[in-house]
Amino acid sequence: MLPKALNTLIDELKSLPGVGSRSAERYALALLSKEPGVSSKLADALKNLHNGVAFCQKTFVFVEPGQDVSEHYLDNHRDKTQVLVVADPLDAIAIEKTDQFKGTYHVLGGLVSPLDGIQPENLTISQLLQRIKDDSVTEVILATNASVEGESTALYIQQHIDNNAVDVTRLARGIPVGVDIEYTDNQTLARALEHRQKLNI
Repeated sequence: MLPKALNTLIDELKSLPGVGSRSAERYALALLSKEPGVSSKLADALKNLHNGVAFCQKTFVFVEPGQDVSEHYLDNHRDKTQVLVVADPLDAIAIEKTDQFKGTYHVLGGLVSPLDGIQPENLTISQLLQRIKDDSVTEVILATNASVEGESTALYIQQHIDNNAVDVTRLARGIPVGVDIEYTDNQTLARALEHRQKLNI
């Protein structure tokens, strides 16, 4: 019942993570209802996406094309001996928005997932281990997701770091701010108990 061009757009939108059939249809119809110029701008943005984004050769965060190393890594006010490891660049951006971390980042480019064909050698783990040596890193903060893949990736990295020379830490897990205990899932409660802190009075 739909023209081929509209069906094609809906199918392409459905290929994006988190976009189901209904959402894809709404997006497609919303674009159709706009002026043609809106679709043209979106098409241009998509066309230029891959050529307009590059990755830092040290940290693997997003940088502008032609920029080899990120501004964060070059910033003398940032502590290169402290490296926070994340799965993708958006995780680094989320942490940077807290304005609490003054070290540098390292983006793995995913998580170890044998079922999806992602092995440790497909990630930037070897580059991380080299950075630890080159920058005399004293602390590696593992900030991967609290999923099976995230935990296994963190464990793999930890096993390949000399813990005698480098402190390996993990982001704390616990009860989110503003959430009642009765509505918190069992795994989160268990981690909150495991990582409880002593109060100094």
